[in-house]
Amino acid sequence: MSDLNKYINKRKKKDPKFAENYETGFTDFKIGLYLRELRIKKGFTQEDLATRLKTKKSVISRMENHAEDIRLSTLEKVAKVLGKKLHISIR
Repeated sequence: MSDLNKYINKRKKKDPKFAENYETGFTDFKIGLYLRELRIKKGFTQEDLATRLKTKKSVISRMENHAEDIRLSTLEKVAKVLGKKLHISIR
């Protein structure tokens, strides 16, 4: 079982509201987690990434922990700094 699945199962058991809203919040959660993983793989601290994006560490933390409200333009900037391209799909 992946670390992500372990985290989700643990959180569902601890937090009934999380379990209830899991499906709707899952995509947002994955985005924040993915951003954190990319940042760490790149060897950046939150402060490093904030400096490169000309913002504050708290903004990076908020993106990683509450990804439901990130502007597309911000995601594009983050992707670029992390050496990635943003791809959006509507299905």
